[in-house]
Amino acid sequence: MLISRGASTRILKTLSNKGVHFKQAVRNSGHQYYYRSAVPEHKKSVIIRAEIVHGIVWWWILWHFWTEPDHVFGEFDYPDPSKWTDEELGIPEELE
Repeated sequence: MLISRGASTRILKTLSNKGVHFKQAVRNSGHQYYYRSAVPEHKKSVIIRAEIVHGIVWWWILWHFWTEPDHVFGEFDYPDPSKWTDEELGIPEELE
């Protein structure tokens, strides 16, 4: 076991001496990282634009619920399942 550890350390040393580096990739997410600190307040213009977009989206949803409810609730009446036959339900005939 000691021989294998010694061999692995020697291999790593020779690789690091030849310019092969084992580095972790840098995450470039484009956002700041806040650890144990409060996130700064948004600008007033950003809040106003968000409220405007929020209002437009809800107007769009509620207007289409009011004017075109068939898109959500369906265009036709739901059939009465008690009137369905065994053939329509896929139930095989009973063999006597």
